[in-house]
Amino acid sequence: MEAPELQRLVERISIEAFGKPFLHQAKFNSRLRSTGGRYLLGTHNIEINKKYLEQFGENELIGIIKHELCHYHLHLEGKGYQHRDLDFKWLLKKVGAPRFCTPLKEKAPKRTFKKILLYECTNCRLRYQRKRSIDTSRYVCGKCRGRLKKIKEVIKE
Repeated sequence: MEAPELQRLVERISIEAFGKPFLHQAKFNSRLRSTGGRYLLGTHNIEINKKYLEQFGENELIGIIKHELCHYHLHLEGKGYQHRDLDFKWLLKKVGAPRFCTPLKEKAPKRTFKKILLYECTNCRLRYQRKRSIDTSRYVCGKCRGRLKKIKEVIKE
């Protein structure tokens, strides 16, 4: 599915489920990571995460579009459009839209540090353990303000 098809789908769902036209732009946003879509208050546009279409299919996509259209129509009418508002919850039920989307199967791996750096003050011999390296020309000992020296680097498995 490409952007023009998404636009037509959003316009069709808006008329069928809400009885009102969608007059703004709908597009895919590949930078969305943990959400199915979002409604932009300033421009009234809707952005959809394409990964949901690829992983879960068109039914999940339609649910996300209905959810975002609830935000859209309520905001334009001046009613409560946020997740916590009763108007929003009521409209979600009325049109059969999910309150939350299904979590994506693949998540970005968390950044883990595999090395530990050990520094020692040349004056008072206080040791510092760090995951990231320290610029020893800029940083000094917090206890006595002596110079720091890198002793060793331990690699964890």
